[in-house]
Amino acid sequence: MSSRHRIVLAVNDVTVEREVESRLLLADFLREELELRGTHVGCEHGVCGACTVLVDGQPVRSCLMFAVQAAGTRIMTVEGLTRGDELHPLQEAFWEAHALQCGFCTPGILMTIYHLLQEGAGLEDEGEIRRALSGNLCRCTGYQNIVDAVRIASRHNDAVKMAGEGC
Repeated sequence: MSSRHRIVLAVNDVTVEREVESRLLLADFLREELELRGTHVGCEHGVCGACTVLVDGQPVRSCLMFAVQAAGTRIMTVEGLTRGDELHPLQEAFWEAHALQCGFCTPGILMTIYHLLQEGAGLEDEGEIRRALSGNLCRCTGYQNIVDAVRIASRHNDAVKMAGEGC
């Protein structure tokens, strides 16, 4: 019995077909097979959130999911936020608020907040934002600039929705 499986999935709107080992983690598949290195692996236990990606629109810890489990799904990584050379408004908010330190946790935080904004969450209250980020650990900062960036992105998201577009 072979331990290799052929999988087909969409990653950042590109159809991907690969043969993978049964035990290959989704995080390793994205980083090594597809060379999408924005997904970071921190704790390998699903605690830190650095490996968060969206699978069929839902945040998932890619260090806890096998690549074969992702067959037939649509995955979005942090690389999927940009369009060409243009930053996503969420990324611009992080830049504007100086919410980046070493950047290791940032991709997981961006994907977590992106999901919440897509779901229509209005993230203005500091306590609400901190609860939303409670599954994402940052070792460099006290989170205040990250909270500020989320507020900026949330205001932008509300303005974009009022104009009839998505974030």
